[in-house]
Amino acid sequence: MKILNFGSMNIDDVYTVSHFVKPGETIKPISYERFSGGKGLNQSIALARAGAEVYHAGMIGEDGAFLKELLAKSGVRTEFVQTVNTPTGRAIIQVEERTGQNCIILFGGANQCAVREQIDAVLSQFGEGDWLLLQNEINEIGYLMEQAHARGMTVVFNPSPFSASVMHYPLSYVDWFFVNEIEGAAIARTDTPDAIIAGICTRYPDCRVVLTLGTNGACAYDRKQKASHPIFSVDVVDTTGAGDTFTGYFLHAIASGGTLSDALRTASAASALAVSKKGAAPSIPTAAEVSNFLKQQENKS
Repeated sequence: MKILNFGSMNIDDVYTVSHFVKPGETIKPISYERFSGGKGLNQSIALARAGAEVYHAGMIGEDGAFLKELLAKSGVRTEFVQTVNTPTGRAIIQVEERTGQNCIILFGGANQCAVREQIDAVLSQFGEGDWLLLQNEINEIGYLMEQAHARGMTVVFNPSPFSASVMHYPLSYVDWFFVNEIEGAAIARTDTPDAIIAGICTRYPDCRVVLTLGTNGACAYDRKQKASHPIFSVDVVDTTGAGDTFTGYFLHAIASGGTLSDALRTASAASALAVSKKGAAPSIPTAAEVSNFLKQQENKS
């Protein structure tokens, strides 16, 4: 079983600020740092650090060579990463010093340069029993869903950042949705956790849903049972990449045959470790770090 992540790769310009910039306001940042990022890249690294056999496909510009190098160093297969004559995707991120919360401006760049011939060539290397992971930061998502489904692959979709285009994708081909409350409410057209899960499963009867709830933890439903898990209490430094870390660890656990409860517990621990460090990809923990963290939590109880 292989996991193909056809996803974004970004250069993250991170500004730590005392407060988010208001309309018409100019402020000086407390600090500036540059990190590797992109939901696709983050989730591939999380999968690899969790122990999955993961292949990343996508596009970077010549300015993004270090992103491909980071993927490879993290254990991700990178033969499907292509360099194009377009700047690498970029995110401008404000991180509020006191809370660690962020706000982001996203430039698609090379992430929007996928062509169907390339997609067909990549998918020809995968088939029944393999998994395809997608986020909403690249183009040709609908085509990817259709072609992966036709090959018998398990399709996983994290519709982030959410846009109106999501509802035009062939979502009936999605086997697993990974959504937060905003994304889930937009798809289900309702806004309470139980109703969101029920609404998505009613619209797409063959799907399974993982719903993250911020400080209220996360829950999941696989059409047989529902499970939930609270957050682990840690000092929050930067929330950037926490959701991607959760997705990667949960997906690896489920794809490896784990239970919903175990997957939620492991993913929650991984995301707790991620928010305790700066940056997106640099904050993603290793499987050993997650294991040690969970043992510490057990000793506290």
